[in-house]
Amino acid sequence: MKDTLRLTDISTAEGQMVSIDLKDIPDVEGLDLVKMPWKPVTDEQKAKVACILDEVCVLNIPKPQTPQEEEELVNRFLDGMRKLFSKENNWTFLPMLETSMDYCAQCNSCSDACHLYEMSGHNEMYRPNFRSEIFRRIYKQYVKKEPLAKWRYGDMGLNWKTVARLGELAYRCNLCRRCAQTCPIGVDNGLIAREIRKLFSQELGFSPRELHEKGTINQMKVGSSTGMTPDVVKENVEFIDEDYTEITGVGIHTPFDVKGADILLIHNAGEVMAWPENIASFSLIFQEAGLSWTLSSKAVAYDGVNYGVFYDDAQTARIALQHMQAAKELGVKKIVIGECGHAHKAMTVIADRVIPYEYQVPRESCYVTLRDIVMSGRLKLDPSRNNFPVTLHDPCNAVRLMGIVQPQREILHKIAPQFREMPCHGVDNYCCGGGSGFAIMTRQNIDEWRGNISGRKKMWQIAQAFKDCLGPETKKYICAPCSNCKGQIREMLEHSDLYTKNSFAYGGLVELIVNAMVNVNPGFIKWEGDEE
Repeated sequence: MKDTLRLTDISTAEGQMVSIDLKDIPDVEGLDLVKMPWKPVTDEQKAKVACILDEVCVLNIPKPQTPQEEEELVNRFLDGMRKLFSKENNWTFLPMLETSMDYCAQCNSCSDACHLYEMSGHNEMYRPNFRSEIFRRIYKQYVKKEPLAKWRYGDMGLNWKTVARLGELAYRCNLCRRCAQTCPIGVDNGLIAREIRKLFSQELGFSPRELHEKGTINQMKVGSSTGMTPDVVKENVEFIDEDYTEITGVGIHTPFDVKGADILLIHNAGEVMAWPENIASFSLIFQEAGLSWTLSSKAVAYDGVNYGVFYDDAQTARIALQHMQAAKELGVKKIVIGECGHAHKAMTVIADRVIPYEYQVPRESCYVTLRDIVMSGRLKLDPSRNNFPVTLHDPCNAVRLMGIVQPQREILHKIAPQFREMPCHGVDNYCCGGGSGFAIMTRQNIDEWRGNISGRKKMWQIAQAFKDCLGPETKKYICAPCSNCKGQIREMLEHSDLYTKNSFAYGGLVELIVNAMVNVNPGFIKWEGDEE
């Protein structure tokens, strides 16, 4: 990396703009976190794709082969940027975007709040306002065309390198918006990164295949981002009911398509495949609490995933509308959103912007529903069954964005005698490292990026929460009530073999509730090495 990285290097630097030395990545006290070497970009990739930013290449933008192709890429980018700043094309987020364009004081408070900047060894390029200031200068100089813009704000060269690198830079952000919370004047660098992503998707046609082709497009075609059809989901849930009836000793039946039920529960369908205990736990809790509830087998509506929220308004709206229509067809009173942070965001604060009011259905976070069940006494609970150290990860989209902070804590204080907070908890929480779609991406060096940089601060929080009992002697539970967060935490634990080194288990909130239920067979939560 250069000693001094300038904003203007984005349009002038040759080859890869920066490289992160593993020695610059901080260690985490108390945990033996492996630093994974960067895989080199191959000559074949360099010839075809604009891998010219850093070790990671998310968008795979084809490298222009002629001056005409270079000019076309720049012109399409500018066309999209003009639309981004027009009310007709961006009525959903324009006021907030314009505010963030106009009022940055360059105080760098956002940098101090950013886990990516910190864990990259304070690499200048990963300051939240680095990409924002580039975007801001382009806007004022080439779109808004303010008089003397290049002298007032700084000249910004605009060529194909600028465009390709800016698109990639938008995917060096977890969209956790910790920077926005910290900014003394409310500039939202997370929003700016997301709007750049939207420009590249909706105007230029560049988006990560995991979010688009395998995500929202696949979800609209077959009903789920996992590829599971409605029949497959119902069949799998039936197997889950059977398996966990045997495990828990309590008969479990998950209802589908019950018209007139009070609640439509919408899971992240990834739980069906990766964490069936979460599906079973919800079913058991709702059943034992005597709730009137159902799942939907309608295509799309049984999967709360909505990856459009990370990159594309049109895709977000298509899926959110399907969720609302399924609820209306069943005639339920409300939707309850399962343990998935981005589903909370997509189905509530974003859906309120993209779905007409007459199509909307009341929505409630599962944390609130579960709090009401636990605190009402409808379940017989024995907290001593959870008498091991427990800490809580706060999903960014549910906690910082929506302010759902206390319900899950009320539950843990009631059922987990050794509950302890992470440092920087609640709205001050750090992202798990898998936010904004990173947790499901599989391309060039993204695994190393998540392990070395984006997920590292979360592991520091976990280590600090358990600093009095690290090591294999004490069993510890990381409560992460979000599907994407669990996937990211799982990867971090597996990469460094922390299951066995520290006797960690991870899972959701509902599993802890079931583990404490007196009519359930003991030992519902398992640690590495436990007998089945």
